[in-house]
Amino acid sequence: MLTDIEIAQKARLRKIIPLAESQLGIPEDAMEPYGHYKAKVSLEYLASLPKKSDSKLILVTAVSPTPAGEGKTTTTVGLGDALSRIGKKTIICLREPSLGPVFGMKGGAAGGGHAQVVPMEDINLHFTGDFSAIALANNLLAALIDNHIHQGNALNIDVRRIGWKRVVDMNDRALRNVVVGLGGTGNGYPREDGFDIVVASEVMAIFCLATSLTDLKERLGNIVVAYTRGDQQPVRARDLNAHGAMTVLLKDALKPNLVQTLEHTPAFIHGGPFANIAHGCNSVIATQSAMRLADYVVTEAGFGADLGAEKFVDIKCRKSGLRPDAVVLVATLRALKYHGGADLKELNQENLEALEKGIVNIERHVHNIRENYGLPCVVSINHFTYDTEAEIKLLTDKMAKHKVPVVVARHWAEGGKGAEALAETVVQLAENSPNNFHFVYEETMGLWDKMKAIATKIYGASDISAESDVRNRIKKLEAQGYGHYPVCVAKTQYSFSTDPKKLGAPSDHVVNIREVRLAAGAEFIVMICGEIMTMPGLPKVPSAEKIDIDETGKVLGLF
Repeated sequence: MLTDIEIAQKARLRKIIPLAESQLGIPEDAMEPYGHYKAKVSLEYLASLPKKSDSKLILVTAVSPTPAGEGKTTTTVGLGDALSRIGKKTIICLREPSLGPVFGMKGGAAGGGHAQVVPMEDINLHFTGDFSAIALANNLLAALIDNHIHQGNALNIDVRRIGWKRVVDMNDRALRNVVVGLGGTGNGYPREDGFDIVVASEVMAIFCLATSLTDLKERLGNIVVAYTRGDQQPVRARDLNAHGAMTVLLKDALKPNLVQTLEHTPAFIHGGPFANIAHGCNSVIATQSAMRLADYVVTEAGFGADLGAEKFVDIKCRKSGLRPDAVVLVATLRALKYHGGADLKELNQENLEALEKGIVNIERHVHNIRENYGLPCVVSINHFTYDTEAEIKLLTDKMAKHKVPVVVARHWAEGGKGAEALAETVVQLAENSPNNFHFVYEETMGLWDKMKAIATKIYGASDISAESDVRNRIKKLEAQGYGHYPVCVAKTQYSFSTDPKKLGAPSDHVVNIREVRLAAGAEFIVMICGEIMTMPGLPKVPSAEKIDIDETGKVLGLF
């Protein structure tokens, strides 16, 4: 059996300029090629396109992730290819992979099997340099903060209240807490600092929510980096005159990246904030542009429907005006059996008892999508050869009680052909089913009530809690005029609770808010719940140990 990278390397790609011209009508002058198979598309051209009132936006999400795998990106790609096969003009919109997971636990993140975006190695390794530009913009701001203090500190910055960290696009636990400025007076003032991973940077969130260069610059200027001594007034990036230079570093990166699938369906891959830390969606610019170019746009939200899809709805849709027409909820029978208590080593064996117990996880996600987001949905079983007819029937029967269709999709093995039934169902839902889209909470609610609404409605919690200093921080943010911002929850992706070991659909738990962070440029409030790291560490056996290159320059081991 061929690996993902072997399948990708055997593919016959079309040159991206003629593909974009023939399938999307994008003129050559509006594209900036990065080699033969990837290009950036001009912002001016995209902004000139008229809005299409009849284009359909399909959101792909999943059950709570497990070590067994769900295949959300693979399904997104397979569905996009299938929609193309049945005659729909389709564009796929995905996030760019972070090098942290690529070299850490996950490996490649461009789909899998015969449902991939390509060139796979380029997409997973540096791509067009967007993440490097985001890291540089972030770290320029960090350098300007320390330089300002070294040069006399005219803004009266309290070095104990600097909240802006440096970033690197790699999992490196040793950088979580560092001391900078050591070695003498010429190196600045010593202070505690730390690193986050690039995808956790507020610059990444801003990048993905900005609608233009002007909007990007405005948002970057609004970043609160520190507070002053004494009266604790906010110090913003614009106070340091940083936002202009930061925007210059990001001006090319902001142009969406256009690539293709193995079956030549166009795909925008642009931006990539983590979903268990930030809002977990590709850029607004890419999604809005795709909606002007295609009849169907297939995009995904990070991790499960409780985390990524909630942020897609309450942050991305709220800020951009985008509205999904249907939702695909991806599951594997293996993952549901794991949620039902089956051992990881025994997931390839039929286990109806574990499956029935684990189905509670997907039932809650279905409830959230239909009741709390008001959207029609279909359950897509990402098929494994070990799946049995009895297991498929059990899940189908359970979902029938909720009047939710279940489709077995074989895109991993068969490409778009294996997802045609899913595509037909999606079209029926998008064009004929009632859509009562709504947010989980209203903008006018207080920050505490917004967090409580997410926890009780989406996570099944009985309440939320926080220490007095966190409560006071929330009250202070509201007093400063940030109470209308949406809430971005940072928590484990593995459970509806804040305990990753509580699988299935835990109820009546209490969600504790451990820390609150202001993202004034991204225009949301981050509520950190439970133990969650903004700088991940490498696992015992990192994927990096398996990645290699041969004497011809061919990349190996990038699964």
